[in-house]
Amino acid sequence: MPDEVARFIERFAGVLVEGGMPRMPARVFTALLASDGGRLTAAELADKLQVSPAAVSGAVRYLVQTQLVEREREPGSRRDVYRLGDDPWYEAIYRREALITRWERALSDGVAAVGEDTPAGHRLQDSASFFAFLGDELPGLLARWRERE
Repeated sequence: MPDEVARFIERFAGVLVEGGMPRMPARVFTALLASDGGRLTAAELADKLQVSPAAVSGAVRYLVQTQLVEREREPGSRRDVYRLGDDPWYEAIYRREALITRWERALSDGVAAVGEDTPAGHRLQDSASFFAFLGDELPGLLARWRERE
């Protein structure tokens, strides 16, 4: 792998880590983003990142669970191939809509628990309102993105 690509993978993975993604999944995801085909085997990922197959295994398990990466079986082989979807950022945000709704509802329950006229109730209500706003705006935002493609 060219040094420039390796440096990009480490830099962008670092940005993802700062945003809360674990380091190895961030590196694997970025390696897939930076690959021409957007799909690599576990062995190719281990080689590209100079890590053990076990490290790749844990990383791809996380990425598959979070639906940022899909696992496919290579035809006629027992090897798995890990690939990005057609629009991984869109899909990741789209799948978060349900989570945003759950956060809003849970925060609203918190308002009821602590009392709406308390400082904690106001803080929780502000948080619930923020997620309600996101829930209202996100479908339109995602639709506008699809229109741009």
